[in-house]
Amino acid sequence: MRSRYNRRGYRENVVDNQHMKLNDLKEEARHLGNQYLRKENIPPYPHPEFHVSHVKHDTDEAGLWGIRGDGGFKNPGRGCLLWWSLVVGPDEIRSAEKRLLETTYPDRTEEQAQRQQSFLEEFATSPALKKTSRLGSYRFTFPLEELLTAYSQQFCQGAPPVMRVLETVLYKQEVVYVVVVHSPANQEEFSDCPLLTDDDPNAVCTYKDGCFIWRAEAMCGTHDYELVQIPELKRMEAEPVWFNPQYYVWDNVAVALHVDNEVPSLLVLLKFDPIRLRENLKFCRAEKPGMINGVTFEDFPQAEENVKGLWPDYLAPLEEGE
Repeated sequence: MRSRYNRRGYRENVVDNQHMKLNDLKEEARHLGNQYLRKENIPPYPHPEFHVSHVKHDTDEAGLWGIRGDGGFKNPGRGCLLWWSLVVGPDEIRSAEKRLLETTYPDRTEEQAQRQQSFLEEFATSPALKKTSRLGSYRFTFPLEELLTAYSQQFCQGAPPVMRVLETVLYKQEVVYVVVVHSPANQEEFSDCPLLTDDDPNAVCTYKDGCFIWRAEAMCGTHDYELVQIPELKRMEAEPVWFNPQYYVWDNVAVALHVDNEVPSLLVLLKFDPIRLRENLKFCRAEKPGMINGVTFEDFPQAEENVKGLWPDYLAPLEEGE
């Protein structure tokens, strides 16, 4: 494990070329003294499998102006990676809950299935599963296939892009599993990174049929509920933790598109039609205003004014993200 600082000044502890599960990460990071990762008194919680077909890119006002002016996305620093996150909304949570129940109790009767109450949403409290933003008031959301098609056309000469396991990044409470997407022409540059599989049932993240499959290691921001299984009824429940709810680490998957250029002075963009950019743009409320260095958040009227000024001919009103 090595340490580095990102462009926002936050320390990152990195394990290269692996998506390291929490039990292994605890051992790898034992010298760090991370008080959250080392906790052992965490109540039982579910480990669902999310199937994700959309990705998001959050930004602030300066980023919004840059994306509109440039006609696409670029790394705001000097790096060669464009960062996106998975979109896990109510539909993905419901389907993951159904999948978890069917896997755990494959022989449920129809009556038992009907008696099952929704429970997974009680555990979906980490920032990765909320509709709020930590990086700005503007969220671009794209179907994954559309993003990969644009990347293929602009950076891979129409060939399918290659996906690999780049790294595991540990912050104070967040664990990020990074997938790098690159052109087949850059195979040598990423040869140390294992290919992202489509059939490993133990992998934290895989890719299959236009979806990322994310097997969440830690999905709770605060552990206010305990997972209770009732085998005789083939049922799962979320039971409130009435005393001393625990904070733990939570995980997330980031998708990094490699957009390196042989001529450093040239602007490297992942381009989209301006109308398509506006169609995929929504307002996003701040999770905790001011918690990220250098990020400002607008209220909805100000965001509306900013967006209208940048897309004056687009008549549909700005919507708030789900």
